[in-house]
Amino acid sequence: MTPKSGLRGWLAGRLPTLAAELAALTALLLAAVAGSPFWALAPALVAVGLLGWVWRNAFSGGSAPSGATVVTRLLLLASAYVLAAVHGGLGFGLALGVGVAALAILAEPAVSAVSRSVYPVSANLRGSGLRPNLRPNTSRAVLVNGVAVVVALGFAFVGTLGVVSLVVSVAALALVVFTGWQATTRVRARHASETRLNAALTAYEPAFLLHWDAPAGTAYQVGMWLPYLDRLGKKYFVLVRTEANFNEVLRLTTAPVVLRSGLGQLDDVIVPSLRAAFYVNTATKNNHMVRYAHLTHIQLNHGDSDKVPSHNPVFRMYDKNFVAGQAAIDRFAANGVSMPAEMFAIVGRPQVENVAIAAQPIASIANPRVLYAPTWAGFYADSNYSSLLVGFEIVKALVARGCSIVFRPHPYTGRSAALTAESERIKTLLAEDRRANGRPHVFGAEAETKMSVVDCFNASDVMVSDVSSVVADYLYSEKPFAMVAVSTPADRFTDAFPLARAAYVIDAYGGRVRGLDPVLDDLLGSDPLASTRQDLKKYYLGDIPAEGYAQHFLDEAGRHL
Repeated sequence: MTPKSGLRGWLAGRLPTLAAELAALTALLLAAVAGSPFWALAPALVAVGLLGWVWRNAFSGGSAPSGATVVTRLLLLASAYVLAAVHGGLGFGLALGVGVAALAILAEPAVSAVSRSVYPVSANLRGSGLRPNLRPNTSRAVLVNGVAVVVALGFAFVGTLGVVSLVVSVAALALVVFTGWQATTRVRARHASETRLNAALTAYEPAFLLHWDAPAGTAYQVGMWLPYLDRLGKKYFVLVRTEANFNEVLRLTTAPVVLRSGLGQLDDVIVPSLRAAFYVNTATKNNHMVRYAHLTHIQLNHGDSDKVPSHNPVFRMYDKNFVAGQAAIDRFAANGVSMPAEMFAIVGRPQVENVAIAAQPIASIANPRVLYAPTWAGFYADSNYSSLLVGFEIVKALVARGCSIVFRPHPYTGRSAALTAESERIKTLLAEDRRANGRPHVFGAEAETKMSVVDCFNASDVMVSDVSSVVADYLYSEKPFAMVAVSTPADRFTDAFPLARAAYVIDAYGGRVRGLDPVLDDLLGSDPLASTRQDLKKYYLGDIPAEGYAQHFLDEAGRHL
């Protein structure tokens, strides 16, 4: 980032606050020199309105904006004091109320600083705290202080009942003091938990840990593995690196959850009983844990696909990479990532153990149910495989053929305004068709939260997706599926993404769907790729008997514990 762009970004972020400060300063000056108190009313109202806008946006992001609005609120309090003094409305109650409110506002940054030092250390761990210490609600104090400012301004204009301002200001200060006491108490409790953490983990005697660091809203990465780690029958804990991840995991497991954000804090969790560490993604902070060489480091990943991240050279740093099938091993070699065979273990995808196998040919189903499960845009341009921008046209064509739709977009869809808009278009289309024709479309919360991915698989007869790990998982069902070629021309799609050999490829390269009808004819009709899917199923998901399929993973993982 250049200094110029950094300054521009800083100004853009500070502009509403700067405008509020300017309006408050104008109100103060007019209160001091204007002949009528109402000259100061307009800029004061502008400042209060801007403060409300800043607070609303800051609170929606989950952080208290006290430091950003202290100057504005102090200027407004000064305006109230000067206004009342110049125009004869300053009584003892209002004067003291303004002073108390100012003290409450000035104390906010210190209270916020202490509150930021409150974070959870562990949960579900006897000896270090069964429940986490939660950060006090500083936003509540900020809002009450804002009310005290508005009340002081109001009674300064009215010129009477200044004692009401004093009462509100005292209440605001009391809330700030109480919040500060809460924060201080919880910081001490956090320190105590940290002091006891190593001893508590040593007494617990975990055989392994699951290390997870990811952006908020990515809990599906660990959620898919926790039930199988539980089935190993060994004690373990989940080590997370952010407070957001801590809160997400805590909703998914009764196993101990430990938060250690810094590199230097990890020594606290390395206890003698540990034998292995599991990982479900390639987060940069995985490096912090891999340095403990006496542990066996096992990468599980959170899905198998032909995406670029699935053959990232960073997989070399793990002692073992558990992969679903031979396809994953060959993918590294095909992309120039040399890894010795002993670094891999084929364990299948235990998550598909309950996926139902196709019971009849697709051509025999009159009105098939189609699962549309597009991926998202990815973190980088080279991993943007999402078909959502052309998904409306595809779904519309399927509905026109009498299909009912199960629509389950990727959990990260909401991170892109464009993908979110297209997702909403599809939901609107399905809602309108359901009302008009009574087709049992499934979408929204029902498909995305109430149903698991496996539930969606089992509720469908066929799937449309793109380059995504759900495609390899769906392969287990032996049901037909289509892949949308977005990032690569259709005639080169199978070269770039070999799993597409089992798929009916929809050409959408360049953002425009071509030749859709013949593809849907094959997908929903003659299904010439049925035998190809059966062959590739073993290649991608392991040549493992269906009976006891997940046990293969459990046995392999148990060997390292």
